[in-house]
Amino acid sequence: MLQTTPEVNHISDIIKVMNSGIEFYQEAKGKVDSAEYTGFFNRMIDAKQEAAADLQKFAVAETGDLENGSDTMTEVRKAYTNLVNKVSTTSTETNYVDQLEEVEDKVLAEISTALGKDQAPDCEATLRRVHTRMKECHDEMRMLKKGITH
Repeated sequence: MLQTTPEVNHISDIIKVMNSGIEFYQEAKGKVDSAEYTGFFNRMIDAKQEAAADLQKFAVAETGDLENGSDTMTEVRKAYTNLVNKVSTTSTETNYVDQLEEVEDKVLAEISTALGKDQAPDCEATLRRVHTRMKECHDEMRMLKKGITH
């Protein structure tokens, strides 16, 4: 009897978004003056690094290689934020938080897309765990954003 390996789908795309998010948070850390923001951004970086590491074995199963790439739309957001920071009277922190919250939205959307596809059971379990943690990150970022705008 031929045994088939269960599929994994869309994992590399998730890791690309996370890799770009990590780079974006690292850039933001260097541009803000507040230790509070720096600590917050460090927590977001750590959560994404851990999640990407947890998903790498599934990326290898999906593509045959570790995923080290980045997401084009997230890279565009970084460039946009840099431009806005140069011409805007809005604070750098506000500009970064606005765009980083959009990155958090994108991460959740990519994970939801993957969860909507057939996945190997261990991959699905990892995706659900990663989704829970990334939802927490998103909610923290949304609270930070609300704190800035009010």
